Amino acid sequence: MIRWLLHLGTRRMERATNYDATYMHEVIDTSTSAALKLSALPLLSQHRDTAPLPLWYGAVIASVLEGDCGPCAQLMVDMGLGQGVDPDLLRALLARDMEAAGEEAALGFRFAEAVMAGDPESETMRLHIEHVYGKRALIAVAYATAFCRTYPVLKRALGHGLACQRIKVGNHSETVIKKVA
Repeated sequence: MIRWLLHLGTRRMERATNYDATYMHEVIDTSTSAALKLSALPLLSQHRDTAPLPLWYGAVIASVLEGDCGPCAQLMVDMGLGQGVDPDLLRALLARDMEAAGEEAALGFRFAEAVMAGDPESETMRLHIEHVYGKRALIAVAYATAFCRTYPVLKRALGHGLACQRIKVGNHSETVIKKVA
Protein backbone atom coordinates (compact mmCIF):
# COMPACT_ATOMS: atom_id res chain seq x y z
CA MET A 1 0.00 0.00 0.00
CA ILE A 2 2.83 2.43 0.84
CA ARG A 3 4.55 1.74 -2.49
CA TRP A 4 1.28 2.31 -4.32
CA LEU A 5 0.87 5.70 -2.60
CA LEU A 6 4.47 6.66 -3.34
CA HIS A 7 4.03 5.76 -7.03
CA LEU A 8 0.76 7.70 -7.11
CA GLY A 9 2.40 10.82 -5.69
CA THR A 10 5.33 10.50 -8.08
CA ARG A 11 3.02 10.11 -11.10
CA ARG A 12 1.10 13.21 -10.01
CA MET A 13 4.36 15.17 -9.79
CA GLU A 14 5.40 13.90 -13.24
CA ARG A 15 2.12 15.01 -14.79
CA ALA A 16 2.12 18.39 -13.05
CA THR A 17 5.71 19.19 -14.03
CA ASN A 18 6.23 17.24 -17.27
CA TYR A 19 9.24 15.59 -15.59
CA ASP A 20 10.45 12.01 -16.03
CA ALA A 21 10.83 10.57 -12.53
CA THR A 22 11.74 7.03 -13.61
CA TYR A 23 14.58 7.02 -11.08
CA MET A 24 12.09 7.74 -8.28
CA HIS A 25 9.87 4.83 -9.38
CA GLU A 26 12.97 2.62 -9.39
CA VAL A 27 13.78 3.65 -5.83
CA ILE A 28 10.16 3.01 -4.77
CA ASP A 29 10.23 -0.47 -6.32
CA THR A 30 13.59 -1.31 -4.76
CA SER A 31 13.42 0.11 -1.25
CA THR A 32 10.33 1.48 0.46
CA SER A 33 12.41 2.99 3.27
CA ALA A 34 14.69 4.77 0.77
CA ALA A 35 11.63 6.01 -1.14
CA LEU A 36 10.03 7.38 2.01
CA LYS A 37 13.22 9.29 2.79
CA LEU A 38 13.41 10.60 -0.79
CA SER A 39 9.80 11.78 -0.56
CA ALA A 40 10.81 14.04 2.34
CA LEU A 41 13.56 15.80 0.36
CA PRO A 42 11.25 18.53 -1.01
CA LEU A 43 10.64 19.64 2.57
CA LEU A 44 14.31 20.64 2.61
CA SER A 45 15.03 21.63 -0.98
CA GLN A 46 11.91 23.79 -1.39
CA HIS A 47 12.14 25.61 1.96
CA ARG A 48 12.12 29.35 1.08
CA ASP A 49 10.71 31.00 4.22
CA THR A 50 11.51 34.76 4.11
CA ALA A 51 14.15 34.65 1.36
CA PRO A 52 13.23 36.90 -1.58
CA LEU A 53 12.54 34.87 -4.73
CA PRO A 54 15.51 36.29 -6.72
CA LEU A 55 17.99 35.57 -3.91
CA TRP A 56 16.59 32.08 -3.34
CA TYR A 57 16.37 31.17 -7.02
CA GLY A 58 19.93 32.38 -7.53
CA ALA A 59 21.02 29.71 -5.04
CA VAL A 60 18.61 27.12 -6.47
CA ILE A 61 19.89 27.52 -10.02
CA ALA A 62 23.56 27.50 -8.97
CA SER A 63 22.99 24.37 -6.91
CA VAL A 64 21.10 22.43 -9.55
CA LEU A 65 23.57 23.46 -12.28
CA GLU A 66 26.42 22.18 -10.14
CA GLY A 67 24.81 18.76 -10.40
CA ASP A 68 23.01 18.96 -13.74
CA CYS A 69 22.29 21.02 -16.80
CA GLY A 70 19.40 18.94 -18.07
CA PRO A 71 15.99 17.82 -16.79
CA CYS A 72 16.53 18.87 -13.16
CA ALA A 73 17.60 22.35 -14.24
CA GLN A 74 14.56 22.53 -16.50
CA LEU A 75 12.31 21.53 -13.59
CA MET A 76 13.74 24.29 -11.37
CA VAL A 77 13.33 26.88 -14.14
CA ASP A 78 9.73 25.78 -14.69
CA MET A 79 9.06 25.98 -10.95
CA GLY A 80 10.54 29.47 -10.88
CA LEU A 81 8.35 30.61 -13.75
CA GLY A 82 5.35 29.11 -11.96
CA GLN A 83 6.20 31.14 -8.86
CA GLY A 84 6.45 34.37 -10.84
CA VAL A 85 10.22 34.65 -11.23
CA ASP A 86 11.08 36.97 -14.12
CA PRO A 87 12.08 34.86 -17.16
CA ASP A 88 14.88 37.33 -17.93
CA LEU A 89 16.35 36.70 -14.49
CA LEU A 90 16.31 32.92 -15.06
CA ARG A 91 17.86 33.30 -18.52
CA ALA A 92 20.59 35.50 -17.04
CA LEU A 93 21.38 32.93 -14.34
CA LEU A 94 21.59 30.11 -16.89
CA ALA A 95 23.98 32.24 -18.96
CA ARG A 96 25.93 33.24 -15.83
CA ASP A 97 25.26 36.88 -16.64
CA MET A 98 25.22 38.20 -13.09
CA GLU A 99 24.81 41.82 -14.13
CA ALA A 100 21.60 41.00 -16.01
CA ALA A 101 20.41 38.71 -13.20
CA GLY A 102 20.32 41.58 -10.73
CA GLU A 103 21.91 42.07 -7.34
CA GLU A 104 19.77 39.68 -5.28
CA ALA A 105 19.83 36.78 -7.74
CA ALA A 106 23.55 37.25 -8.37
CA LEU A 107 24.22 37.21 -4.63
CA GLY A 108 22.28 33.96 -4.17
CA PHE A 109 24.03 32.36 -7.16
CA ARG A 110 27.53 33.47 -6.16
CA PHE A 111 26.98 32.50 -2.54
CA ALA A 112 25.84 29.00 -3.50
CA GLU A 113 28.79 28.55 -5.85
CA ALA A 114 31.25 29.77 -3.23
CA VAL A 115 29.80 27.47 -0.57
CA MET A 116 29.88 24.44 -2.88
CA ALA A 117 33.48 25.23 -3.90
CA GLY A 118 34.64 25.78 -0.33
CA ASP A 119 35.61 29.36 -1.22
CA PRO A 120 36.39 31.45 1.89
CA GLU A 121 34.56 34.39 0.24
CA SER A 122 31.33 32.55 1.07
CA GLU A 123 31.72 33.76 4.67
CA THR A 124 31.59 37.40 3.61
CA MET A 125 28.50 36.70 1.51
CA ARG A 126 26.91 34.71 4.34
CA LEU A 127 27.33 37.61 6.72
CA HIS A 128 25.88 40.00 4.14
CA ILE A 129 22.83 37.79 3.48
CA GLU A 130 22.17 37.39 7.18
CA HIS A 131 22.57 41.13 7.83
CA VAL A 132 20.35 42.25 4.95
CA TYR A 133 17.74 39.48 4.80
CA GLY A 134 17.90 37.82 8.21
CA LYS A 135 18.82 34.43 9.59
CA ARG A 136 15.64 32.74 8.27
CA ALA A 137 16.44 33.82 4.71
CA LEU A 138 20.03 32.66 5.15
CA ILE A 139 18.82 29.24 6.26
CA ALA A 140 16.53 29.03 3.22
CA VAL A 141 19.38 29.95 0.85
CA ALA A 142 21.66 27.44 2.60
CA TYR A 143 19.01 24.72 2.19
CA ALA A 144 18.61 25.56 -1.51
CA THR A 145 22.38 25.39 -1.93
CA ALA A 146 22.75 22.07 -0.13
CA PHE A 147 19.68 20.17 -1.27
CA CYS A 148 18.73 21.24 -4.82
CA ARG A 149 21.79 19.53 -6.25
CA THR A 150 20.81 16.30 -4.48
CA TYR A 151 18.34 15.27 -7.17
CA PRO A 152 20.70 15.43 -10.17
CA VAL A 153 23.53 13.84 -8.20
CA LEU A 154 21.22 11.03 -7.08
CA LYS A 155 19.95 10.53 -10.64
CA ARG A 156 23.51 10.25 -11.99
CA ALA A 157 24.50 7.85 -9.22
CA LEU A 158 21.53 5.61 -10.10
CA GLY A 159 22.37 5.64 -13.82
CA HIS A 160 19.66 8.09 -14.87
CA GLY A 161 21.81 11.16 -15.52
CA LEU A 162 21.27 12.80 -18.87
CA ALA A 163 23.46 14.94 -21.04
CA CYS A 164 23.21 18.69 -20.94
CA GLN A 165 20.37 20.18 -22.90
CA ARG A 166 19.06 23.57 -23.82
CA ILE A 167 16.71 24.86 -21.15
CA LYS A 168 13.40 26.35 -22.19
CA VAL A 169 12.52 29.60 -20.43
CA GLY A 170 9.13 30.75 -21.62
CA ASN A 171 9.29 30.83 -25.42
CA HIS A 172 13.09 30.94 -25.53
CA SER A 173 15.60 28.12 -25.48
CA GLU A 174 18.78 28.83 -23.51
CA THR A 175 22.22 27.26 -23.47
CA VAL A 176 23.51 26.65 -19.97
CA ILE A 177 26.93 28.03 -19.15
CA LYS A 178 28.36 25.57 -16.62
CA LYS A 179 31.56 27.45 -15.71
CA VAL A 180 33.03 30.78 -16.68
CA ALA A 181 35.87 30.31 -19.16
